[in-house]
Amino acid sequence: MNWKKYLPIIGIILFIYILIKVNLMNVLEVIGKADPTLVLISLLFLFLVILPIQTFKWYIIAVFQDIKIPFKEAFKINIISNFYAFITPSKIGGVIRAEYLKKYTKDKNIGKGLFNFTIDKVLDISSVIFMAILFSFVFKDKLDLPLGFFTAMFLIFVLLILFFMKKERSKLVLSFFYRKIIPKKMKKQAKLTFNSFYEHIPKKRYLPFFFLLNIVSWISIYFIFYIIGLSLGMDISFIYYLAILPIGTLVAMIPISINGLGTREATLISLFALFNVEASKAFSMSIIAFFIVGILPSIIAWFFIWGRRKLD
Repeated sequence: MNWKKYLPIIGIILFIYILIKVNLMNVLEVIGKADPTLVLISLLFLFLVILPIQTFKWYIIAVFQDIKIPFKEAFKINIISNFYAFITPSKIGGVIRAEYLKKYTKDKNIGKGLFNFTIDKVLDISSVIFMAILFSFVFKDKLDLPLGFFTAMFLIFVLLILFFMKKERSKLVLSFFYRKIIPKKMKKQAKLTFNSFYEHIPKKRYLPFFFLLNIVSWISIYFIFYIIGLSLGMDISFIYYLAILPIGTLVAMIPISINGLGTREATLISLFALFNVEASKAFSMSIIAFFIVGILPSIIAWFFIWGRRKLD
């Protein structure tokens, strides 16, 4: 019995439990009172700011990799890959981007796309951890956060990036898997993919810039939560959102749910309660943001996917 495939059910069960505890009618009442103007602003912010920034942060890496792709096409691929990330635990489905990028590489190999996804994913996670550490001072009198653990995680990600950016070091580590695990008939393709992975990779000096872009991306996403919170009457400083939401994001990455559903809400309710925010409002904010940032772009992605399959 493969018990791992049932892990996402935990988050769904937790979500239903929270919904019962908070009371569905209370949630519907809070959502019904949301300021429509602010909700509309959050929608415009998604398409005019967040999605372009999300695209640009990996598009600029693709430019350094000599992946010749128009930004308009990269924008579509970003929405599609976000859809696959949205429906998979830990957002691992976003790796589909590598398959789409293959079309725009000279060797038509998935390797460059895999590097693009991997470095972007690692920087993405490490930037959230960095923000959790940076803004943890907000909780210094309210909560004993595991800052040592967060710091260790961040340093591990940094060291992994620096280690695997060097092709020779990676070859040394992965040679065992190449010899012992990869089937003989797949060795040639694996070697081509490995070489393509390290072709035209950006210099290390550009990594801080890529890292900063990820920080900006997350701040823009968290700003949508802030706008939605204001629409629900959550009159607290944006600095609290920057302290709470990175922790919620990290918890949501635990692969026991689909896109963090349930685990994220439980974390946000607990942390916002420290600042006297009602559970129904924190839950409603999470649900509206879930729809705007997750479900709505996924619907658009479905049309993109359908259109591409029709052309094929």
